[in-house]
Amino acid sequence: MRAIDTVLFDLDDTLHDDTTAYRTASREVAHAVARRHPIDPDALSEAYERAVMAFWTSLTPDHLGLGIAAERERMWWEALRAVGLDDRGVAVEAAAAYGRARAGAIELSPGARDLLATLRERGVKLGLVTNGFAETHHDKIDRLGLRDLIDAFFLADEVGMVKPDPELFRHACRVLGSEPARTAMVGDRYGRDVVGAHAAGLFTVLLDVHAHPIPSAGPRPDATVTTIADVLAVLPLAPTSR
Repeated sequence: MRAIDTVLFDLDDTLHDDTTAYRTASREVAHAVARRHPIDPDALSEAYERAVMAFWTSLTPDHLGLGIAAERERMWWEALRAVGLDDRGVAVEAAAAYGRARAGAIELSPGARDLLATLRERGVKLGLVTNGFAETHHDKIDRLGLRDLIDAFFLADEVGMVKPDPELFRHACRVLGSEPARTAMVGDRYGRDVVGAHAAGLFTVLLDVHAHPIPSAGPRPDATVTTIADVLAVLPLAPTSR
């Protein structure tokens, strides 16, 4: 039987609805650009969202030296060219506007704050493990009010590793004074969160908000939930953490 006394969480699309936030921001910016230039705003936002997904899906340690602000400018320029507007200046303006719009669109998922507070009250140590960059994610952590709810933060470019590297999860366990056998990982991405944490020996909880099929040959999550509020019920907490 597991006896969990430490829980690691992903951030985007786990503790908050990042997909809605970035799509809301990209569409707001695309429509603003379309008011000044003869382009299709829906096509622009879709092109930007494709560029975003391509970047984060292919993220490796080789990307960690890149500034996310510069990458956003590059992705907006790529999206603009896709709709026939090859203007680097507009891309710079769009990236800045997108950053402001996205910051204003984030909020914790329903039940996330109560879950974190309850776990802390029960003596569970909490960590945040994200492939996000310090350049933007510390601001996001503060805006979401997570600074005082979580014990340690593991951001990709600060630790020099990206999920699903099992060593990243082992590193988080060591910093928090735990062991993989006593630690759970909660995240929305099977390939990043479940596979990597399973390889490191953690109890895995998949937050199934994307309804992506799980490969038949891959490891099964130890538990699957559809909302963050359901996580507490599936964690085999240590007796002293109950």
